[in-house]
Amino acid sequence: MTAIYDFTAQSLTGHDVSLGVYRGKVVLLVNTASACGFTPQFKGLEALHRAHGREGLVVLGFPCNQFASQEPGDAAEIAAFCSLNYDVTFPMMAKVEVNGARAHPLFQYLTRTKRGLLGTRNIKWNFTKFLVGRDGAVLARFGPQQTPAQIEGAVVKALG
Repeated sequence: MTAIYDFTAQSLTGHDVSLGVYRGKVVLLVNTASACGFTPQFKGLEALHRAHGREGLVVLGFPCNQFASQEPGDAAEIAAFCSLNYDVTFPMMAKVEVNGARAHPLFQYLTRTKRGLLGTRNIKWNFTKFLVGRDGAVLARFGPQQTPAQIEGAVVKALG
């Protein structure tokens, strides 16, 4: 597989979503968690989504409970948390694993394509971000400490 369009993910509401529906868009994929020190980044992710959605940006959230069990909720609890606390309107997907043998194939592809600091493959924590260009190719990987505001320049450049 050579682009994110080749993958399918389940939405938070339980429907299969072909990532092919985002063909021609710039996509920011983020593994999220509701009880993490980085959770306030939902606000910045939503701001990016609202500021650049009309230009072709799509933010996709992928809840993950692999890091200190910081996403223990079920789909309804995650949806309520995101809506009530951060007014999230960007698409949230079903909870996934991002590392290990049971990692979602999309995250296997992302981590194989764009390595982390010092060439590491595994995602180290919640709110790791992958920026994908309009052609479906992975452009960049950003660590959790890099806020949505700090990566906005890369997003704008990708929107070109």
